[in-house]
Amino acid sequence: MSRKTTLSVFKISFILVLFLHTWQASAMTLMEAYEAALANDSVYRSAQHENEAGQQYKEIGRANLLPNISASYAYSRNNSEIEISGAGPTRSENRNYNSKNAIIQLRQPIINMEGWARFNQGNAQSNLSAMKFEGQRQELISRFFVLFSSANYAKDVVAFSEVEKDSIKKQEEANKLMSQRGEGTKTALIESQAKLSLTEAQLIEAQQSLADAQNALAVMIGKEVTTLDRLVDTFEVLPIESEDFSTWTNIALKNNPEILTQQQGVEIAKQEVKRNRAGHMPRLDVLASVSKTESDTTSTFNQDINTNSIGLQLNIPLYSGGSVNASTLQAEANYKKAQDDLESKTNEVLLELRKQHTALKTGLLKIEALKQSVASSDLLVAATKKSLVGGVRTNLDVLDARSQLYGAKRDLALAKYNYMVSYLNLKKSAGVLSVADLEKLSTYFVSEAGGTSSY
Repeated sequence: MSRKTTLSVFKISFILVLFLHTWQASAMTLMEAYEAALANDSVYRSAQHENEAGQQYKEIGRANLLPNISASYAYSRNNSEIEISGAGPTRSENRNYNSKNAIIQLRQPIINMEGWARFNQGNAQSNLSAMKFEGQRQELISRFFVLFSSANYAKDVVAFSEVEKDSIKKQEEANKLMSQRGEGTKTALIESQAKLSLTEAQLIEAQQSLADAQNALAVMIGKEVTTLDRLVDTFEVLPIESEDFSTWTNIALKNNPEILTQQQGVEIAKQEVKRNRAGHMPRLDVLASVSKTESDTTSTFNQDINTNSIGLQLNIPLYSGGSVNASTLQAEANYKKAQDDLESKTNEVLLELRKQHTALKTGLLKIEALKQSVASSDLLVAATKKSLVGGVRTNLDVLDARSQLYGAKRDLALAKYNYMVSYLNLKKSAGVLSVADLEKLSTYFVSEAGGTSSY
């Protein structure tokens, strides 16, 4: 084999390997795309860091109840002139010396109502951050699937449009051939051409929608995706905890992150009231210190003093210009506002829960109705073709019947995606949406190589 032939074979092999690698990188299952979203979605990463910062509130609050230990050291050079008077004549003395002062002090709160309020407030703030992050986690699942299903539906619409275009193209060619033979009508040919032009325009629009949907998904998962698993032809009902709405209401009241976040907001506001009221309350601390001084003052010149002390310090606030009363009243008003906000958020969540619960039930009914519509439209196309041969129907009737069939198929695909979105949104509104739910939905998708489509 010549050098040139070997080089050509190498180039072809390299191109094939590169093509296969690119295809494998771009073809993604639902769960692979979700894992990519976890790693690359900037909104979710931001929520992670926000939660990490929020967890420190607990440590900050606890610090108000723990010992406070401080150490200080001072060194100075002193020049002193001392005049000494007494029974005899006044005399003066100059002293040039170094003084040193080192002290370690411990303060342990015993009675500190403000510290307790800050401690409880810190716990509530950390819990709020955790609940908020849980909401963001569930929001990511829902937001990801909406983008994933949108891209898939856009791909389905393109496929339907291409099949419809091919079908009308064949009809247009048949009409053209019949017209050339003198068997067809010019009207039938014009109708086919007009319908073909309209379908081509719809295909272009569908391709643009597909590109937009794929780009939106690519931004979230951090990589371009040109091939996604398609929706299976068979479609079964997704299992849910209960059909009863009152059961879902109880689940939401216990688990919904937005409600739980607002509850922690109420607790934070409550502790803020206690913190401000503590401005009228006494504070008792244990103080312990160890100190060492050398020539600290002129009266202790040339003296080294070591002192160990322990005792209690009581601080009683008497008057602060009215700021404590004003701050407490302000905190109480914010506390009442937080309670009202909790009620509003609860009503909002339950309203959304009702909406998704209804959408899930009606979604099933819509899917079944559209299945019948597809079957009926399929029969209509066949019947219309026979009637056209018999001279009962026209060419336009056949084209309309086909458009109705592909329109019903598009509506059915959309209804399936909307049903799955409603399923996730119902779980999210109840606060129990998890990756396991997404894994259930992944069984409704299959790779393009895993079967043939019914387009």
